[in-house]
Amino acid sequence: MASFTVVVGDPDSGSSYQLEAAEQDANRFVGKAIGEEVDGTAVGLDGYTLEITGGSDDAGRPLNGEVAGANLTEVLMEDRQTGFRPSRDGERRRITVRGSEVSDAVAQINAAIVGRGSTDIDDLLGDDADE
Repeated sequence: MASFTVVVGDPDSGSSYQLEAAEQDANRFVGKAIGEEVDGTAVGLDGYTLEITGGSDDAGRPLNGEVAGANLTEVLMEDRQTGFRPSRDGERRRITVRGSEVSDAVAQINAAIVGRGSTDIDDLLGDDADE
């Protein structure tokens, strides 16, 4: 069964919350791609809607929105993008990235809040989320 750490970013307050999704809740993310929306109840945020913005696998290889599927792929990168930051003009490098689709191999999913519920996020997560 899949198990993910979901880092939820709140664009209004600038805060981020690290939450866990396991078993059936994690299955709501499997098969979704970067840019797709997921119901927030999977991580305990009832009434919220989350947009998947990225992630990484257990080895730290990032999900790349320009690569289709869920498999590892070597991509020749020229410009600054997910997984590559050139240190000089004209630098190119072949980087191994994972496709944009969430699979069992993904360890962390990054998401942003796009739809808010009627309850405040701090009330849903409890007092320990204030840190």
